[in-house]
Amino acid sequence: MQSVKPIVGIMMGSQSDWTTMKHTKLTLEKLGVPCEAKIISAHRTPSRLVNYVESAKDRGILVLIAGAGMAAALPGAVAALTSLPVLGVPMEGKVLGGLDAMLAMAQMPGGIPVGTLAVGKAGAVNSAILATSIIALSDEKISINLDKYRAKQTADVNEEPID
Repeated sequence: MQSVKPIVGIMMGSQSDWTTMKHTKLTLEKLGVPCEAKIISAHRTPSRLVNYVESAKDRGILVLIAGAGMAAALPGAVAALTSLPVLGVPMEGKVLGGLDAMLAMAQMPGGIPVGTLAVGKAGAVNSAILATSIIALSDEKISINLDKYRAKQTADVNEEPID
């Protein structure tokens, strides 16, 4: 049971996307950002999509992250329904390696923005860091957490190779 209300909503089109999108949730947890994860398909559960997105702002969600593959309809559908920031994570695919999903997310019509990240795990992690950066603009505690996270990343890089 979660005692803190989530401020980031993570969505994915199917259970198979969790392999990638769990890295978004794990990174947000490391950063101390309360979040929730849901399976919501733009094609198979459109009512769930509308209900979730239209209620997000009233429930305290500040940023939405949507992972999707192939036509990558989920992030665009989310962005069409809300004024909240929407970050898209393209899933790796078997046909074009995720390039199809990345291009679909990046080519949204003017006025319906989706912040498109890298394909796969790197995009999932970066979506969490970018969402945290957005929230940190108005939340001092989250800002401090982000600064510590970034400082640790820097400190963890060796200056010289180790044999």
